[in-house]
Amino acid sequence: MDAVDATVEKLRAQCLSRGASGIQGLARFFRRLDRDRSLSLDAGELQRGLAELGLALGTAEAEGVCRRWDRDGSGALDLEEFLRALRPPMSQAREAVIAAAFAKLDRSGDGVVTVEDLRGVYSGRTHPKVQSGQWTEEEVLRRFLDNFDSSQDGQVTLAEFQDYYSGVSASMDSDEEFVAMMTSAWRL
Repeated sequence: MDAVDATVEKLRAQCLSRGASGIQGLARFFRRLDRDRSLSLDAGELQRGLAELGLALGTAEAEGVCRRWDRDGSGALDLEEFLRALRPPMSQAREAVIAAAFAKLDRSGDGVVTVEDLRGVYSGRTHPKVQSGQWTEEEVLRRFLDNFDSSQDGQVTLAEFQDYYSGVSASMDSDEEFVAMMTSAWRL
C-alpha cells in the first residue's frame, strides 16, 4: 500500500467513525474548504483540509493524492472525484445485485444500456410530463438513463452503473438492506 492509499484508508476510517452522515459531512466540509469557490480543491486546499481532520500531508503527498483522484485531468479535485475515492469497496453480494439489475436493463446483452434497451424494460407513457405533452417518452427514458450516464454519451456501462450505486451503497449499513432495496427497486 503506497502513501496515497494509506491516506485514503485513514480518511475513509474517519468518515465511517462519524456514522452514516460521515461522507455527507465530509462533502459539506470540502465545500467549505473550496476557498476560491471553483467547485474543486487544488492540492493546497486539500492539504489544509486534511490537516484540519488530523491527516497531515506534505506538499508532494497532497499533489500525489490530487493526481491519483483527478479523473478529468483538470489538475484539481471536484467533490465527486474526492467522494468517489473515499467510498468503501462493495461486498460481493452488493456487486452481484448491481450486476443483476444492469443485466435486466441491458436487453441487447452488448454491455451497454441505451434508450433502446430501456424501451424493452420500461415504458414512459404514464409519466406525468408525457401525459401533459411536455416530454416525449424518449425524453423520459433519456433523462432516466442520464442519472447513470456519467460520460453523457447516451450509453451506460456496467462501470458507470456500479459507480452510481457505490454512492448509494456507502450510505447503507448492511448488505441485506442494500440487496433488498435493489431487489425491490429493480424487481429482481
